[in-house]
Amino acid sequence: MNNMGYGSPDNNISIQLIGIRTPIIKPGEDIVKILLDSLKKHGIKLLNGDVIVLAESAVATSEGRVVSLCDIHPTVEAFELALKYQLDPREMQLIIEECDEIFGGVPGAALTITRGTLSANAGIDSSNAPEGCVVLLPKDPQKSAALIKEGLEKAFYCRIGVIVGDSRTQPLRLGCVGIALGTAGIEPVVDARGELDLFGKELKITRKAVADNMVSAAQLVMGEAGEGIPAVIIRGAPVKIIEGSVEMPLFSREECMYYSNISKSSK
Repeated sequence: MNNMGYGSPDNNISIQLIGIRTPIIKPGEDIVKILLDSLKKHGIKLLNGDVIVLAESAVATSEGRVVSLCDIHPTVEAFELALKYQLDPREMQLIIEECDEIFGGVPGAALTITRGTLSANAGIDSSNAPEGCVVLLPKDPQKSAALIKEGLEKAFYCRIGVIVGDSRTQPLRLGCVGIALGTAGIEPVVDARGELDLFGKELKITRKAVADNMVSAAQLVMGEAGEGIPAVIIRGAPVKIIEGSVEMPLFSREECMYYSNISKSSK
């Protein structure tokens, strides 16, 4: 267990980040059972209002989304793009199959749109995967979050939120931040339009990326390497627990400030 607390005496908000250390998750294993066993081992009980953030690679692995590169046969297109972006042709083939569009890249990474969001290499991860294998994104992160939420709530008789998260880079920024791929039990984005700022001015376009921010917070505890903490409980966050799940709201490609300008300049 890894426990990190953040609080402010001014606004009386205190948030805890509680890491859940688990054994290495293998393809086909029941992730809810693994989480329950790990929580019991560390003496942790879930409470009403808790939000569980799960690493997408752990969820995907449990769902059998681990692929051996030996089984992949690249096409001519994959070989050409692999040479262009300095990637393994077999991984490039998987990128082509998983993404919606490839529209650029740098050595080691193809820039894609995958399930409506910008993503390097279609979110395919070679870290925290067995040698010679890669982990694809969960097939349906929204459904995964809902199933995990249902299983944990039944065990603890409480109402919680669940987020399946990933790490992504941001334009012109070094380092990774969190992004939510699927959520259950919380509103992933809260509309702040109409609220007033410190000077009484009305907010016109602001929407709070609640789920993304919670994934970023959880990654302070999860880490990016061999920490063995694929899940984090966020306790005390000012979020509203809701019934069911809300799909992640996305910009259209034309509305997106980044994509619309990148695509124009590449033509």
